[in-house]
Amino acid sequence: MAFWCQRDSYAREFTTTVVSCCPAELQTEGSNGKKEVLSGFQVVLEDTVLFPEGGGQPDDRGTINDISVLRVTRRGEQADHFTQTPLDPGSQVLVRVDWERRFDHMQQHSGQHLITAVADHLFKLKTTSWELGRFRSAIELDTPSMTAEQVAAIEQSVNEKIRDRLPVNVRELSLDDPEVEQVSGRGLPDDHAGPIRVVNIEGVDSNMCCGTHVSNLSDLQVIKILGTEKGKKNRTNLIFLSGNRVLKWMERSHGTEKALTALLKCGAEDHVEAVKKLQNSTKILQKNNLNLLRDLAVHIAHSLRNSPDWGGVVILHRKEGDSEFMNIIANEIGSETLLFLTVGDEKGGGLFLLAGPPASVETLGPRVAEVLEGKGAGKKGRFQGKATKMSRRMEAQALLQDYISTQSAKE
Repeated sequence: MAFWCQRDSYAREFTTTVVSCCPAELQTEGSNGKKEVLSGFQVVLEDTVLFPEGGGQPDDRGTINDISVLRVTRRGEQADHFTQTPLDPGSQVLVRVDWERRFDHMQQHSGQHLITAVADHLFKLKTTSWELGRFRSAIELDTPSMTAEQVAAIEQSVNEKIRDRLPVNVRELSLDDPEVEQVSGRGLPDDHAGPIRVVNIEGVDSNMCCGTHVSNLSDLQVIKILGTEKGKKNRTNLIFLSGNRVLKWMERSHGTEKALTALLKCGAEDHVEAVKKLQNSTKILQKNNLNLLRDLAVHIAHSLRNSPDWGGVVILHRKEGDSEFMNIIANEIGSETLLFLTVGDEKGGGLFLLAGPPASVETLGPRVAEVLEGKGAGKKGRFQGKATKMSRRMEAQALLQDYISTQSAKE
């Protein structure tokens, strides 16, 4: 069965009848990235203007009588609409599509057909799959690599055909129609029912497809190929944008360019060179800073050893520092005494190192990490890790001093 959205991809609303409404659940991804299960209803309509996902194209969003449709899936000859409000079977309803999402999908899907056809025509590169992503789309081509010249030639050709305003039409063929054998495609799903839809770009391509498409290539506006990425099984992914996505990409890129111009105090043509100079300067500064930090670590270690408070637990905290800084101090001091070093914001997180006699460190390391609400690991007389609550450093110190006092009493 071809749904109304497939017969008229430009239809934005449609009046139909509710066939059934059954309780159902929908698994979604919440704002925190965790899976959530929503309770609701699976609504079946006599026909629909909302496209159910298929053919590499995501499903539409929209409303039924102003009730949000959160998912549309195909099941044989029917489309299931998931809502969180029930609808009465037999009632007439008005179905509206989220047009911005729909038209975006039409542009990306028709753009994919066009790129696929041109890549095959120019370089015999076969499309094995494609993905309509949220921000960009990818066509998987059956080749281990592509040259920059091939990519440029495909982009030039597809945009010429857009400017030629070539018509795009959809036909329906029965399964036993001899013409089916002449149509390209990657096969039909196992539960396919009804006629076969064939999307034809005049003089360019004829392909089996269930998705929604523009009626003329001029509606694609422009296609930009962003480049290629290594795909699976020795294949190449061609990354592209079509239509309004190109305009949004240009807007973001222009905004970034303006911001960099203000920060780097130079024109866009000099941005790369300016960043290279900054990178070189940063590398020199980092090297100098590391050398100074090492010298400081050695100096601090000697000061601690010569301190009148030497012995028991040696404690040091610095706001600035890293793991290497702490380890240099531990190397200079040795393992005769218990050394507790921390770096970072005293009101936030940071790093810690416990060093000293192996048996003591093995016992105390995990306990210190627990007090600081952090994680760590250790071996051979050292235990180090990350702390989320550096504000509890004094509690960790008290723990270590109590341990030393207990050990001294036993001796």
